[in-house]
Amino acid sequence: MSEPLLSVQGVKTYYGNIIALRGVDVTVNSGEIVTLIGANGAGKSTLMMTIFGSPQAREGRVIYEGKDITRRRPDEIARMSMALCPEGRRIFPRMTVFENLQMGAIVTDGTGFDRDLERVFTLFPRLKERLQQRGGTLSGGEQQMLAIGRALMSRPRVLLLDEPSLGLAPLIVKQIFNALRELNRSEGLTVFLVEQNAYHALRLAHRGYVMVNGVITLTGTGKELLKRDEVRAAYLEGGKGGVEAAAGH
Repeated sequence: MSEPLLSVQGVKTYYGNIIALRGVDVTVNSGEIVTLIGANGAGKSTLMMTIFGSPQAREGRVIYEGKDITRRRPDEIARMSMALCPEGRRIFPRMTVFENLQMGAIVTDGTGFDRDLERVFTLFPRLKERLQQRGGTLSGGEQQMLAIGRALMSRPRVLLLDEPSLGLAPLIVKQIFNALRELNRSEGLTVFLVEQNAYHALRLAHRGYVMVNGVITLTGTGKELLKRDEVRAAYLEGGKGGVEAAAGH
């Protein structure tokens, strides 16, 4: 079997003297969608940011395409065909949609920009309608589409996606998850997804991990984890009905 595209090996990350990740091991193979679920404060976003170089792991290693990137800066990692779509979207609110998308393409050589733009518009037609509108005036769902679109403009081999459904209406969530599924199916895009909406995430993912207090406690295929009693009790009971209705089930 070929080595994973992305591998987190025994990673420990601290904020000052407080340990946030306690020896995390995660692998993401080329062409996979892998999700990490867990309660708020479990360390999911910290892992995503550690992979992307800020903060850096104090112990352990992050290996990407066979290279140790544990001590690389975020800008160096971005130029290695990895893109991070962070929690909270973090678009440039005073820039137009077009200018935000241009910023995403800054790590490319500039060729194929129009083709990349059309690819984003195909996934998210709303962005084409809002092209000259300032990012800060978009709805929450449109801002999330823009954040993902900006990340895709860098032509990543792997997309790190942190809480894309947070605070969004169920129909917008469905549209975003459908776009991820299509990117993976048609282009083989590798996705590592951090998500509180466990039901949607595990239905989308080939494999999943569960994190509790900075430790990976469970792993398996998306379908396997959906069936686990402890996963259902902790992450699915109560909120699942509305999500199922939005997904058309």
